[in-house]
Order: sequence, then structure tokens, then C-alpha cells
Amino acid sequence: MNLSCLRKLRRFQQFAVSIVLLAVLLPTPSAAQKAKAARSVTVADAQKFVADAEKRYNDAIIKAGRAGWVQSNFITDDTEAIAAAANEEVAKLVKELAETARKFDSLKLPADTARKLKLLKLALSLPAPSNPAELSELTKTAASMEADYGKGKYCPDGPQGKCLALGELEDILAASRNPEELKKAWLGWHQVSPAYRARYVRFVELANKGAREMGFKDLGAMWRSNYDMEPEAFAAEMERLWQQVKPLYDSLHTYVRAKLRQKYGPDVVPATGPIPAHLLGNMWSQQWGNIYDAVKPAETAQSYDLTKILQTRNTDAKQMVKYGEGFFTSLGFAALPETFWQRSLFTKPQDRDVVCHASAWDIDSQKDVRIKMCININAEDFTVIHHELGHNFYQMAYAPQPPLYQNSANDGFHEAIGDTIALSVTPEYLKQLGFISQAPDEKADIGLL
Repeated sequence: MNLSCLRKLRRFQQFAVSIVLLAVLLPTPSAAQKAKAARSVTVADAQKFVADAEKRYNDAIIKAGRAGWVQSNFITDDTEAIAAAANEEVAKLVKELAETARKFDSLKLPADTARKLKLLKLALSLPAPSNPAELSELTKTAASMEADYGKGKYCPDGPQGKCLALGELEDILAASRNPEELKKAWLGWHQVSPAYRARYVRFVELANKGAREMGFKDLGAMWRSNYDMEPEAFAAEMERLWQQVKPLYDSLHTYVRAKLRQKYGPDVVPATGPIPAHLLGNMWSQQWGNIYDAVKPAETAQSYDLTKILQTRNTDAKQMVKYGEGFFTSLGFAALPETFWQRSLFTKPQDRDVVCHASAWDIDSQKDVRIKMCININAEDFTVIHHELGHNFYQMAYAPQPPLYQNSANDGFHEAIGDTIALSVTPEYLKQLGFISQAPDEKADIGLL
């Protein structure tokens, strides 16, 4: 899972999209009610409703998306309120669309219209309760937690001393091999979240209530209903797939734990059980490439240091992104629009708080794509950039589709495309870029993997 996955793809716009796609909020109508409704509406009425709903929904999410972008890039009380208000407007629109959509439940519809109505009911990520006060509370809570996450800092010497932002703490986890320093950085960042624990608990309560009003057991059951199969079948399929790859993960985990135990000693790394998270080179233990030097097989000699290469070449943040764009244009894709370079955030501003966590944004459902990322000149961020641009190029690829189809096949596809591209940052690719003169022999593949 890449860094962008924690704040899945454009949080506030995706939040708005999911709210707009809210399904029927009232009790399911009886057969008699459905029959009566069916006699008063036609297929043409349903098609007109879908066309009008798509336009209204698209306009609303674009407005909410712009508000979300500003809120993430200029974190203030005012932008937080603006983002929450935009999302609340979207949610109010939803109730109207959901109630009207109910009229067409008994009609035999063309496949395209039926599919869009199904997406209105199933393509959700965060349902709001029907109670107006709780709806408002949910949108404000989401905005406030996002803001607090972006403003979060760890002050090891107290609030009057030097405070470290997330990016600086990530640098420590990536580069330090002092277990005490690593533990201090990891624990320091994780002190940010307890301040909004109570809000998060309430956030979960409200989202679960919204899901139950729609007929689901809870929010998790609703999410698992989004894969053209029953929630229980989806869970069973995930377990089946996990069992296939679990032996590989068990072996990798055991190997890495043993190597780290050799390096840091038995007092730091246990012989069995979980690996201490602060030793894995990443704040969320998502990927372990930063500790390659500590865990690589003894017979494997790393022939290059990508971080050092990038820094020696005086690569800046924009050039890092240019390399990523070049990967896609080499595959035949058109270059990124000029607005991408004008409107994206590549470096952390010195004069304000921003949400630094890497994410890809699609502002207007057409060509206004952006990334928001506080880029460090290192190998990890070089890979993350390729991942994020995978989102952007995917967004532009489905832009010609109608609004309800402007999304990935399911919510795993975006991450799969991003990670597939990120895995293409191979020695052979670095050779093509002129970073290294010769790719390692194939015998080195296992060690590099």
C-alpha cells in the first residue's frame, strides 16, 4: 500500500462524491407503493431524471472538490468551515435525488440507465444520516479532523522548542539507524491523533447510522456491498486470496525480523511476533524499501543509491515529477496539462500549514488534475510520484465518460494502477533515464525484490 492510500485519492472530493451518491434514506416502499409509482412514471422519465441528476451531482462535487483543495492547502478555521459547508450542500442535494430515484424502482429500464441508478445506490464511501443536525455534524467533523492531521507536529522539547512536521519525522524513520531516535520519532507523530479520538469515535457512529438507514448492518457491510457480490461473499473471496499469498508474507516477515534482530539485538527486536513498527523505515509500515541496507541478503551488493543519485544531480521537486510524467508519455499518453504544473503543490510552504500527505486530485472531472505532495528528494518519493501520477492519468483516461462512470472499476483499481506503475521503477528504467550506466545482473533480482 502506497503513501497515498492513507488519504485515499482526494479525500474531500471523494467524500463529496460519496455523499452525492447516497441511496434511498427512507424505508423500502411496499409492493403496492412500487406498483402505483410505476404506473405514474415512464422509462423516459427515468432517463431524464438520471441526466439531470448527473449534471447537478457533477456541479456539486466540483464545487466541493475546489473547497476541499483550498482547505487542504490553506488550513485555517475559515477554509475548514467552507469545506464543511460545501459538503453539507452536497448532502442536502442527495436526499432530494434519493427520494426521487425511488419512483423508478419497478420499471424495466435500459441497461445503461439501470446501471447508473444502481451506482447511485451502491457507489458510496461515507453515508450521512438523514437528520439535518447529524448531517452537519458529520461534515464538520470530517473537515476538522483533516485540518488537525495537516497541522499536526511533534515538539520533542515542548511547544516552545523546535517542532517537527510529518515530513521531517518521515525523514528520520527513513535514514536513522538509532532505535531510540526512531522510536521517539514514531511515538512523537502518533501523539497527534489522541486529540481527536473522541471526534473520530463520533464520526464512526454517524457514518454507521447513515449506513443502517440505508439497510446495511454498518458502514463496513455497505463498503463490502460494492463489488457486484454479497458482502459475505466478498469477505470470503478476500480471505481466499489472502491465504494464497500469506506464506510469502510470513516468510518475508520472518526474514526481515531476523535481520533486524541481528542489527539491533534481542532487547529491541523479539525472536517471534510482530516487528516493532518504528524500525521499518516508514511511518505506517506500508513499504520497507528504506531499510533495504539493513536487511538485504549478504551476497547482494547494491550497485546504486537512487537517493544519492537524485541529490547529486541537484534534482528539484518539479524535475522529480517531470521524470514521472516522462514515464507515461513514453507509453503513448499525452503530456500533463499546463494547469497541472501551475496548480499542483510540490513542496511544503514555509508560511502555512498544509496536508502534506501525498494525494492525487481530479478537480473538474476533465483535465484539471493535480497532485498535492511535500516532495523530498529521495528514492521513496520518486516512486510515490509515479504512483500518484498513475491516479492522474487514470482520471484523465475516464474523463470522457458520463459523470456517474467517472471512477475506477472499483475502489481497488486506482491503487492497483498506481502501484503497478510504481513497481516499474526498476534498474532498467533507471538506466534508460541515465541514472545508472548498467543495470545489475539478473542474479541480483531476488535481493532487489
